[in-house]
Amino acid sequence: MDIFVYRKNAGRVEEDFTADDLPALLADESNVVWVDFLNKIEDDSTQVKEILLNIFKFHPLTVEDCFETRNQPKVEAFPDYLYLIVHGVKPEVTHTANFVTKELDCFLGKNFVVTFRVEAFQSIKIVKQEIRNNTFACKRGAAYLLHQILDQLVDLYMPVVDDFYETINSLEDRVFRMKNDGNAILEEIMALRRSVSRLKRISARQLDVLYRTSHGEFPHIPASILPFYRDVHDHLLRISDLSENFRDLVNSLFDIHFSVTTNKTNDIIKFLTIFSAIWLPLSFIAGVYGMNFENIPELKTQNGYYFTLGLMVVVAISLLFYFWRKGWILVAANKSKEKTDKPQ
Repeated sequence: MDIFVYRKNAGRVEEDFTADDLPALLADESNVVWVDFLNKIEDDSTQVKEILLNIFKFHPLTVEDCFETRNQPKVEAFPDYLYLIVHGVKPEVTHTANFVTKELDCFLGKNFVVTFRVEAFQSIKIVKQEIRNNTFACKRGAAYLLHQILDQLVDLYMPVVDDFYETINSLEDRVFRMKNDGNAILEEIMALRRSVSRLKRISARQLDVLYRTSHGEFPHIPASILPFYRDVHDHLLRISDLSENFRDLVNSLFDIHFSVTTNKTNDIIKFLTIFSAIWLPLSFIAGVYGMNFENIPELKTQNGYYFTLGLMVVVAISLLFYFWRKGWILVAANKSKEKTDKPQ
């Protein structure tokens, strides 16, 4: 538990308080108090619950929600405080195109902010460092301090969005260059689509929370602070729009993958068809002179064998020349080579 107190008279932020100091600190309405709880799942939560229930007088159901890790983003208003659940994100270490969510529970009162979490939050760390260096956020009150936390939390969505953008571009290049790893790329595209859909779903749910807090629905947030909450809402709206665009791009990757796979299949079929078309007349000639009839005029010809082989060669070359003039072979390969050699 970290306790930060801004005393208006002293004009500075102080730390190193204990739970026993909280009643007196909260009683002075000129103070701005921020209590941050980091209660890991394996930690004993008895003392934390006593502080939340007995000192802050929070509703038991909201305290219960704090210790649940699968809550949806929401905002609830109580007479003396506002309760919010928001989700932060961070990239997965093993796969940057995926991410995990983290729940942050926030309580906003007249002169206090309480944050509760079971994991480390980079946004919390950043705001703590900021108020240690500058008291500006605390001077503007508890509502502005909560805005700073939410603003940092939403801004940290951008690295995840950037990872998606880079992954989509990389997959697009790999789809065009793919040879025998088509199934592996298809699995990556499907995994990416699931991640993008999650980002869209999470951002959409939090948009409602931020919209309600930024449009004057709750008296706990002064009118002078509402524009800052609207700014956070706009940032998250941009992320939601980007995730929607990414979903369209990922769906187009499926179409591109299908088209490339179809083209490769058509090339294989074309090669086999041309090979069969050349081999068919040769098989016909060999079949005619391979029949076991007694009266075949050419059987007694002295150079018939060489003449027949020559005829096969002439037929094969003629067919290759005909296919080349039609643009069915070699021309397509040359065009592909020209595109590859063309400077970017």
